[in-house]
Amino acid sequence: MLERTVRVNASKSYDVIISKGILDRAGEHIKAVKKGLSSAVIVSDDNVFPLYGERLKRTLNDNCISSLEFVVPHGEKSKDIAVFAELLEFLATNKVNKGSVLIALGGGVVGDLTGFAAASYLRGIEFIQIPTTLLAAVDSSVGGKTAVNLKAGKNLAGAFWQPSLVLCDPETFETLSFEELANGISESVKYGVICDRDFFDDIEKNGFESDIEKKIELCVSIKRDIVEADEFDKGKRKLLNLGHTFGHAIEKCSDFTISHGAAVAIGMVAAARASEKLGLAEEKCSDRITALLTSLKLPTSCPYSVESLFDAALSDKKVEDKSISLILIRKIGDSIIYDVPLKELKNIFEKAFS
Repeated sequence: MLERTVRVNASKSYDVIISKGILDRAGEHIKAVKKGLSSAVIVSDDNVFPLYGERLKRTLNDNCISSLEFVVPHGEKSKDIAVFAELLEFLATNKVNKGSVLIALGGGVVGDLTGFAAASYLRGIEFIQIPTTLLAAVDSSVGGKTAVNLKAGKNLAGAFWQPSLVLCDPETFETLSFEELANGISESVKYGVICDRDFFDDIEKNGFESDIEKKIELCVSIKRDIVEADEFDKGKRKLLNLGHTFGHAIEKCSDFTISHGAAVAIGMVAAARASEKLGLAEEKCSDRITALLTSLKLPTSCPYSVESLFDAALSDKKVEDKSISLILIRKIGDSIIYDVPLKELKNIFEKAFS
């Protein structure tokens, strides 16, 4: 079976391995990166674990790795400080030690929750990502950002903590709803807009379904290059936030009923419009981005008022010393970091959503 491997060299070096059927070979891959491993804790949700939990436990057992499982309700509500505390208590009650590993089996919520617990428990324990959504595969499982949400906003408590291994099995995407697939497609389009015009052109011409493993490999490689240049989000890594300031505000206004990928799609169009109205764009790209997202059945218009969105954006974790870094677009394949004083942010939201 073909295995595509992307090596990430950050504060910890690790492989992202993409291959159909790799879930059933997970035990041998995990054993290879943590020799002598005898126990693991699988963190998953109540949608994913019934589908894939026993398969993962079987391959772990075949490689002499015993396992416990901690299963949370599916959805954004589990990316919560209370659930995070429950997970830490579970680990402590079961006397999990640094000789074990945590395994995130699921989408971005499970990956973020598991990663933050791994960063915090015993001041740091190894963890492994097994993303089962396209969104997690192309984005959140790679790069080491982990977090949970607070009442005030999204991802406000977290840590940088790199996984020891990422195993991506595209066969797990076959059980996803269209909405879940669309989340990952949206983030993939984002990579084309920020720095790879050829990739954007390819999706525009051929759609997203063909050769999905290659597309995942390309997205992961783009993110790898950015993370290696700026692991801790002080400069270039901010480019990965294209559409996210607008998108996170949309998610919060919807009480997270609008999915992350849908919100980012709307946010990308908003960023393109703002770029054009601010005179930063070298080409008019909002219509082209809108057309591609529409063809991929992603939303491009926002149901909330500028006032509501602006209020939500004020609690964004990217706010620093009365300013915020927006990612705007010069042209497709060339995005820029644009620092905005908070006093000017509402004006930009008005340009973006009018």
